[in-house]
Amino acid sequence: MRALEATVTPSLRVSYRPASRRPIAGAFRATARAAVLFCVRRRIHPDTISYLSIAASACAAVCFWQAGSHPSMLLVAPGLCYARLWLNMLDGMVALAARQASPRGEILNDLPDRISDVLVFAGVAHSGLASPYTAYWAAILALITAYVGMLGQAVGVHREFGGVMSKPWRMVVLHAGAWAALAAQWSRWSGIAAPAIGGLTVLDWACLVVVVGCIETIGVRLRRIMQALEKERAR
Repeated sequence: MRALEATVTPSLRVSYRPASRRPIAGAFRATARAAVLFCVRRRIHPDTISYLSIAASACAAVCFWQAGSHPSMLLVAPGLCYARLWLNMLDGMVALAARQASPRGEILNDLPDRISDVLVFAGVAHSGLASPYTAYWAAILALITAYVGMLGQAVGVHREFGGVMSKPWRMVVLHAGAWAALAAQWSRWSGIAAPAIGGLTVLDWACLVVVVGCIETIGVRLRRIMQALEKERAR
């Protein structure tokens, strides 16, 4: 990332840097290098990329919503969820490379994430392939997970990204559930919306995995934030 910033703005320094940045795998970050250069040279504002991430999530929600009538949409929806993640990463990279990072940008970088979580799980809730209760509880716990992670930064330590059910893993679980549900229909093991195990559909189980994982993640983040506060107090 530093090399990329030097390529774009060799003689300038970024005046503002976010207090906390989500750890991103180097391989995933590398996929955006060319896009960052393109956006900076074309003066595409990071806010525009953030709004595009909401659009990708809305399209994923529509695919899930329509998957009850058109099961093949379950092939497309996960790809749009990953596009959302990629755009969420790209906006921050462009902001730093173009020296447009700011406190306002942190808000516009994070708020679309929360809107995106709700949109995606709302699409699942109204698909007819899962109970609205499991899908909406997944959305609620996703919001609380992100909120708890930000509490550390709010109280003056650091934002916490730990736990098993961070934003990328929520999308991975939903991806697995979507394709498993489609495979179940294609194999005629059960109807795509019919109860599969324990009276729940495949997508119900995926949402429950998200719920349980978010509860664990909330606990991990709260514990680490409290430990960081104790260390600050002990200094």
